[in-house]
Amino acid sequence: MKRRLLLFAIAVVVFGTFPLASATSSSVSCGPRLLVLAPTPVEIGPLLAQTRVAKTVVIDGRQFFVGTLKGNAVVLVLSGIGLVNAEHTTRVAFDNFGCRGQGIKGIVLSGTSGGHTFIGDVTVPARWTTNQGKTWLPADPRMLATAKRVIAKGVPLLHSAPLGDCACSGADPDAITTVHFDHAPQILFGGNGRSADPFHGHPMPCVPQGGDVFGCQPCRARLVDPSDVPRFLTGAAPLFTDPNFFLGYSSAPSSPKFDADDMETAAVASVAAQRKVPFIGFRSLSDGLGDPLNLPGFPAQFFVYRQYAAENAAAVAMAFLAAWSAH
Repeated sequence: MKRRLLLFAIAVVVFGTFPLASATSSSVSCGPRLLVLAPTPVEIGPLLAQTRVAKTVVIDGRQFFVGTLKGNAVVLVLSGIGLVNAEHTTRVAFDNFGCRGQGIKGIVLSGTSGGHTFIGDVTVPARWTTNQGKTWLPADPRMLATAKRVIAKGVPLLHSAPLGDCACSGADPDAITTVHFDHAPQILFGGNGRSADPFHGHPMPCVPQGGDVFGCQPCRARLVDPSDVPRFLTGAAPLFTDPNFFLGYSSAPSSPKFDADDMETAAVASVAAQRKVPFIGFRSLSDGLGDPLNLPGFPAQFFVYRQYAAENAAAVAMAFLAAWSAH
């Protein structure tokens, strides 16, 4: 529920100084496309690897990759961690790629999460909440139906956890395998997802050169915008002066009421509902049951299995995209 607070503090310690690089902006052409989002560099990596990028547009320090993915015209972007960042990035995408209603025709989100099932399982919730189920934001019925057909045909998922590339050094994230799972990961269709805001309305700042979890850009596109450093310093100040930030270090256990626990999806679903475009989210458990190393839950499991979960979520998302392109 409060999933990445401790990770943020670790990032500030581990990643000290921030080298700068320049960024350029580009004009945006109109056309129908899907908006595809992932919260962190490790989660966007498998998607970007399969995207044929025609243009990279830098807006507000964020790279938007315009191209094709599994037969779909897409805009692929790193949303950032947390509800505030996810909502802001989604709105920026509509403001710049919406083309007065003729641009973004749907939204797909892929990433990791907590949950009450097994590490590596991929959830495709039918609805999302930010208030413990008092109100719900439904996924699009047509997208869910397409996902269900894809799942019925089967999607190959990893059974072993890759080491990843935590420092975004350019190494192959799949070159080294850490452990094998006895549990064959499953795709869990339907159910409920929950998105929490442990940052109490503050945007979680990315860390320039912050690796595959906290970084400001995908590992495959290691631009550092000059505005990243002041944005980080400005964004970090209200978090560190808020006593609730330090009180929220401990992670609440996942509830069996919710199949996926994250910090972004419901915010994206809310913008999709406001803009009246279809939406679906794919989340794979990075911490949960079946850990062969018996690690003590979050954040230890997340650090070891983040690549494993990110790739399984992306595999199902891309199988869905391949089927959705027929529309």
